[in-house]
Amino acid sequence: MLRTAILSGAVALLFLAGCASTTTPAPVVDRGVPSKAAAPALSSKDYYTVKKGDTLYSIALDHGQDYKDVAAWNNLDNPNRILVGQQLRVTPADAPANGVAVAKPIGGGVVESRSLDGSPAPVAASAAAANDPVKREPKAGKEPYSDQAWAKSQSQTQAAQNPAPAAASSAKAAEPVAAVAAAAPAADGPNWAWPASGKSIAGFNEATNKGVDIAGKSGDPVLAAADGKVVYSGSGLRGYGKLVIIKHDATFLSAYAHNSNILVKEGQAVTRGQKIAEMGNTDTDQVKLHFEIRRQGKPVDPTQYLPKR
Repeated sequence: MLRTAILSGAVALLFLAGCASTTTPAPVVDRGVPSKAAAPALSSKDYYTVKKGDTLYSIALDHGQDYKDVAAWNNLDNPNRILVGQQLRVTPADAPANGVAVAKPIGGGVVESRSLDGSPAPVAASAAAANDPVKREPKAGKEPYSDQAWAKSQSQTQAAQNPAPAAASSAKAAEPVAAVAAAAPAADGPNWAWPASGKSIAGFNEATNKGVDIAGKSGDPVLAAADGKVVYSGSGLRGYGKLVIIKHDATFLSAYAHNSNILVKEGQAVTRGQKIAEMGNTDTDQVKLHFEIRRQGKPVDPTQYLPKR
């Protein structure tokens, strides 16, 4: 009986010790779906947020684009329906990041010219010989080696490398002509002409007048200032009346506002000096042509591009 009691007490003590021990909680593993990475921020240069009063036509003009292209880039079926706060792409999706494509040479080092049979070209051989301290001239079979022959070959090599004074003087005489040609200002974009023959009555002001105003009589001809394609013809831009916009290249647009009659259609190709409209006073207080030049959508002073008169 005593032995049985002792064994029972030992088992009870072991049970109590097991209950008193601290248990380690099982590790918790989060098996939820990982959160998606945040979408990259839209570039302010490539996108525009629609504000109150904007139209697709005004947005396209301000960014130097054809409104039809902007509509296509944003899958807009109706160009007259855009919403305040809507973000619109205003550059093509494949446009370079900085707007300019730069071609860079592949690799580096010196390019060695070789003939079709794989042997180095004579120019490369001459350059190698010039830097070679070992005397290799004159060639065997042509003239026996001697110090005199070596000196003669060296003098011939130097004469070939240094042009005669007459040639040098001719090159110097040509330099002033090249300098004069380079001094002339480079042509910037299209070959511009005045769009109307009247007197300028208001000049360019970045804050108050985005172009120049030209006086005239109702019905006076309005001419295309340069070759291009009509990208807008209508009266959908507030403050411009009957308006024609011509795209000349990837950089320049020109705008002709307040016409009484428009003579061209969207998509039509026009040439410098072609009559595109007749002067009027639509959406203004007097008969005049308001003319703008836009460089990449930004208004610039037309008198800096038009011929002096």
